[in-house]
Order: sequence, then structure tokens, then C-alpha cells
Amino acid sequence: MQSKAKKLSSLLGPDFAKALKGQPDPKIERLAIDSRRVTPGSLFFALPGLRSDGNSFVDEAISRGAVAVISSQPRRFRSGKVAYVTVENPRLALASVSRAFFGNPDQTLSLIGITGTNGKTTVAYLVKQILSNIGHRYGCLGTIGYDLVRRTVPSFRTTPEALDLCDLLAQMREFECRGAVMEVSSHGIDQHRVSGMNFEVAAFLNLTRDHLDYHQDMQSYYEVKRRLFNGENGTLPKVAVVNVDDEYGARLVSEIPEQVEVLTYGESADAMFRAEIVELSSEGSHFTLKTQDGAFAVHTPLVGDYNVSNVAAALAVCHGLGLNLENCIKDLDSFPGIPGRMQKVEAGQAATILVDYAHTGDALENALGMLRKVTKGRLCVVFGCGGDRDKGKRPVMTRIANELADYAWATSDNPRNEKIEAIFEDMKEGLVAPDRVQFVPDRRRAIERAIEFCGEGDCLLIAGKGHESFQEYGETVVPFDDRKVAIELVENMRLGGRA
Repeated sequence: MQSKAKKLSSLLGPDFAKALKGQPDPKIERLAIDSRRVTPGSLFFALPGLRSDGNSFVDEAISRGAVAVISSQPRRFRSGKVAYVTVENPRLALASVSRAFFGNPDQTLSLIGITGTNGKTTVAYLVKQILSNIGHRYGCLGTIGYDLVRRTVPSFRTTPEALDLCDLLAQMREFECRGAVMEVSSHGIDQHRVSGMNFEVAAFLNLTRDHLDYHQDMQSYYEVKRRLFNGENGTLPKVAVVNVDDEYGARLVSEIPEQVEVLTYGESADAMFRAEIVELSSEGSHFTLKTQDGAFAVHTPLVGDYNVSNVAAALAVCHGLGLNLENCIKDLDSFPGIPGRMQKVEAGQAATILVDYAHTGDALENALGMLRKVTKGRLCVVFGCGGDRDKGKRPVMTRIANELADYAWATSDNPRNEKIEAIFEDMKEGLVAPDRVQFVPDRRRAIERAIEFCGEGDCLLIAGKGHESFQEYGETVVPFDDRKVAIELVENMRLGGRA
């Protein structure tokens, strides 16, 4: 969907308009950041990138019919048929122009932004489910997909590019949604995909090692996340929900401007939404939520203490929206769960098999720690580390798998442009008991060996890919779904009399 055509002058702020050269005020039919998607009447944004520079494709965009270009690089044209705008930061311009082009959907929708290393998808799904249960129509944008209420489209980024995000929000507005729940990634913040967006509630869940190939260190990673709460993103949320059990969350609370209402959650004594008397089992979690409005009994089929934290976060978000907590809690026990998040594989096998997205050291540690408490037999894990990403977490994940599981199979995740042998060498630095870890390059074969190994009372966690249905090799995407593969393998073994 693209909005109705608008004059370039109506899309540009005063600062951008001062830099306008060439055609004075063309009519813009479409926004584009990929020259291959340019059609006549397009405004093309020449964005800088890690692999390619959009400025290399300006001529192609013009040849395809672009009537205007926004870039950080000054340029001369012999013809005045194309408007050319030079700006310091094209991504900031993209965010501003996208909002104007699609009629500023963030000003009419209630936006909820969820950020953190782990748990974004679960909390977003929980909030969306709670709101739906009480009759509030909200869309949901995140890792698993983009739910526009009347239709769902596949997710291509956790947080879409600014023009795609505004397009999706405009469609939600057209579908009469009250608002949207969004997963907000650090890349999304740093690359200004949500710059200037008006968030009613923004939630900070946690910060653990991830994406350091991009952010370089934890301080920089934290500073990017903080922008969503301190005004550096262009606006301030009305309400900030913060996990004070997390060290970075506790720090963030003191750095949020006074005009933002802060709601804290966790098991800490000073948390405003405090989980107490927590009871965990393989069937779910029970706890008491202590708040300023009283104490509430909460039951959820989600397992693990980290999901207690996720539920508390979701309820704090709903309170931040002004909703009655009792109404929000009453249907939590029917929550269906999230695809690829501790999702059970049911194929008649003796062992318990679970597929989860845990792809960071902290997430893997939480998952295995939780499963250890509810597993009667041996705890096993299949895991891997992606290529072209933070190499420092590879030995960390191996150490965690080796220490917390009885047996582990290290395998491929998304190797991308790295050789699996090189990834394995980094991972092996974390070995503490080498005899309890097998390195198997082929992921299907690794899962097969693990299933063959596990028996009655054992638990197998297949970690790292969760809902994903593919693997990345170089520039190629190969179909691969841990859930489907596990079912196929179990059924094949049953036919062969081995499961």
C-alpha cells in the first residue's frame, strides 16, 4: 500500500526544503529505498548501508522514473527534471517523510513499543492477546509476523524500515485498529526506523550480550536502547515500563525524564509490579502480582521464571494504558503460547522435545535453567551460533550448553558467509567437558542424533531458530524448520522401530 500522491514540499520540513535543488516541487507517488522498486513518480532515498551505498543506485532510480532523490552526498544534475535534496542524515529524513506521506498514523494510533534483548516477542504477544480479550483492536508487529488484524503478512525485520512501518500502521488505521504493539529492536532505534514516533507506552525488558558485531560494546548497546526513553528518539513516551531486576533497567529508571510516568516491575522489593510466591512447573506458572492497587493471583501456561517476568511486564504495560488489571489477568490461563517459543513437538515420542528461539547466552542459560527444574531424566540441547555475527558469544553459549545440559549437539544455525568449521573453532573455546558435546555440521543430522539419544523422562531443547523456517548459507536461503524436521525424524524412527 502506498498513500495518495503528495507534493514534495508538503513532505519536507523547513530544514530539508532549504536544501532542495532541481525540479521545484514534484508530485510524489511512492517512497522507495531500493532502486529496483522505483516506479515513475517515486521519491528515492539513497541510504548508506553496511554492504552497499544507496548513492551508487541514484542513476538507476532516476532511469526508472524517480522524480526526487534524498541523499547525504551533494550532486549536480544537468537537467532540472529531478528534485535533489541533500541532508545530513537520510535515515532521519526517511522517518520524517514517511510519517508525513502516510498521514502521521502514529498520531492517531496508540503505540506500544517493547524493547530488550530477550522476551520482546512473548511480551508483545501477551499484550496483544490481553487487549484482544477485552475487546480492544490492536495490531502487532514483530519477529514472527505483522498482524494487521484483518490480515497478516510475513515479517522481514523485527522492526520494519520507516516507510514500511508507516505503511503498516496506516493500514491498521484503515482497518479501524485502536493501536499497535511493536517489537522495537536496537537496529530499529539506531537506524531511525522509529524516530519521532509517538509511543504511549515503551517497555524495557532486559539487556544481555547480543548484536555486539553491530554495537561493539554493551555501553553502546545500552545507549541505543535508552534513546527510546530519554527523548533522543525524537519524542518521549507517556509511560515507561522498566524491569528493575535487570541491572541496565535499574540504571535506566534514573535516566528517564521526570515528565515520563515510570512503572517498574520484577521480583525486586522496590518494584511497583512485583511477582511473589512464584510456583513453577512443566505445565505453567503461578504467582502473586503485588501492585499499588492490591494483590492478584496469576496463572499462565507459559513455563519458566523468565516468563513470570514477561507476564508481569505485559500486565504493567496494560496498566500503563489505563486498563483494569483484574480484567487483564482473568483470561491469561488460556494464552495459547507463541510459535517457536518453548513450543512442544508432539509426534508420539517418549522424550519431551521443545523448540525455542534462544540464540543468546542469556536466553540459552534461562531456557536450560528452567528446564532443569522440571526434567526428571537427562536434559539435552541442540544449539548453534550464526555466522557474520558477534563471535564473542560463541564460546559463552558453548560453555552454558556444556555446563547446564547433560549432553549437547553443536551444529549450524545460519552460517551465512562463514565456514561452519571456523564457527566451531570459536565455539570450542568454551568447552568445559568435551566428552559431552558433539559437533555436527548438518543441523538435521544433529537433531536426529539427539532424538535417537533421548528416551523416557528426558528433555531435548532444540534452540536457536524457533519460529524460523529457513537457514542462511551465503546469499542463499534454504527451507528448514526445526519443528517440522523434528516431527519428520520422530515419525521416521517410529516406522523403523526406534522411537
